[in-house]
Amino acid sequence: MYPFDPIESLANLRHEFGEHGGVNLSIEASSTFTVMKATTLPAIFQGQNSPEKGGCYLYGRHYNPTVYVLGKQLAALEGAQSAYCSASGMSAISATILQLTNAGEHVIANNAVYGGTFALLKDYLPLKTGLKVSFVDTSNLNAIESAITKQTKAIFVETMSNPTLSVANIPKLAEIAHSKGIKLVVDNTFSPLVVSPLQLGADIVVHSLTKFINGTSDIIAGAICGSTEFIASLMDLHTGSLMLLGPTMDPKVACEISLRLPHLALRMKEHSQRALIFANRLKEMGFSVIYPGLEEHPDHILLKNIGNPEFGFGGIFCLDLETSQKANQFIEYLQNKKRFGFMAVSLGYFETLMTCPSTTTSSEMSSEDLKKASISPGLVRISIGYTGSLEQRWQQLESAIYELKIAKSLYKKAI
Repeated sequence: MYPFDPIESLANLRHEFGEHGGVNLSIEASSTFTVMKATTLPAIFQGQNSPEKGGCYLYGRHYNPTVYVLGKQLAALEGAQSAYCSASGMSAISATILQLTNAGEHVIANNAVYGGTFALLKDYLPLKTGLKVSFVDTSNLNAIESAITKQTKAIFVETMSNPTLSVANIPKLAEIAHSKGIKLVVDNTFSPLVVSPLQLGADIVVHSLTKFINGTSDIIAGAICGSTEFIASLMDLHTGSLMLLGPTMDPKVACEISLRLPHLALRMKEHSQRALIFANRLKEMGFSVIYPGLEEHPDHILLKNIGNPEFGFGGIFCLDLETSQKANQFIEYLQNKKRFGFMAVSLGYFETLMTCPSTTTSSEMSSEDLKKASISPGLVRISIGYTGSLEQRWQQLESAIYELKIAKSLYKKAI
């Protein structure tokens, strides 16, 4: 039995009333907040009377009640002491890394991560702060240990790497990190509910709420989940990365996301169910399929051991079509001829989204970096949606495979 029930944890927290007795979260639209005594304001500025300490609100960039409650809900979902939300997933990652490190210190990151994260760690932060970053294959635990220096402050991984879908061995990584006094940061964007990294030893979890958690591709948002001490440090008036850099979440956005959390479990189950069925059928047709739900995936057993079985193996799978030309032809045909999905970056939408990462979401990486990360030029990332019936969508995909000449040239079993 999975030791942590994220849905029950969230349900217990949500059993509270809005400001005026409403069953939904109230929206606090104020940018600034009043107090009853003038002496209260200096106490807030001195860090003695903040919301995290049961005190008062000061200013919307510091804490907002609606955003604060959404943070509590996400903390419950991940089993964290605290959480707070930001304007994007990238701001959540940036603020976390900046809070954990000082100029010239060191971070270890997986060599297959989202292209924006790669650029942040490889180019931007080293240029602006002197941060040193080692990109390694984090499935190689010996390589992780070899990369650790006296200056290392954090190990950064994605639960499922974007786009290669390798699975991080979070318990082992946490063991290595903690033995050296290092923090383990896990981006859980691909796998909310599927995996609960904090329960496996991670110190901090970040999310792009834009994706599965929000679910409708209409909002950009992020979140950081961790200890109360760490979240409070992010909001410190003197050294807090969220407070001073200002990636503030709008309270109206926070309310909208909060209203979508209760059906996240239903959505993740359907995403995962369809991804597994499609991956198995495509494998049987002779395609090179990457999906951790397949028994031959190198991390299949690992994900079974660390995952929450109720939510499957996630809603994303990949096909390797060898060249970007064949990959682009395939997804163009699926969108324009079959209406199977959309050629678009992002994921976790109720419609299927398809992209060729080597030329889009991983294009910040050089050809050498792409090769090291095992990102093929013809890799197609498919975030499977749940509109239409499963069989209707499969027929669209299957007919495209038979109609395209690319299928005949590559997949003998498909013709």
